[in-house]
Amino acid sequence: GGERGKMAAGGAADSQARFGHSVKGLLTEKVTSCGTDVIALTKQVLKGSRSAELLGQAAKNMVMQEDAILHSEDSLRKMAIITTHLQYQ
Repeated sequence: GGERGKMAAGGAADSQARFGHSVKGLLTEKVTSCGTDVIALTKQVLKGSRSAELLGQAAKNMVMQEDAILHSEDSLRKMAIITTHLQYQ
């Protein structure tokens, strides 16, 4: 009966090794998947911060444009007044 006990122990060790390999495989898969997700998230965050930067720049440009438009409007109003005065002379 000693031989049979050794085989059973060998079978158990074999199945334990297979289990260990499958767990290692699953862990490797999960780590790889997690790594891929982290890379995707990082790219998204970078893209988001770039978008915020571009929006900020666009807002600054709009403010500058608005100033230029208001200044032009003011100049046009002054020119209209001058034109009116010249017409009366």
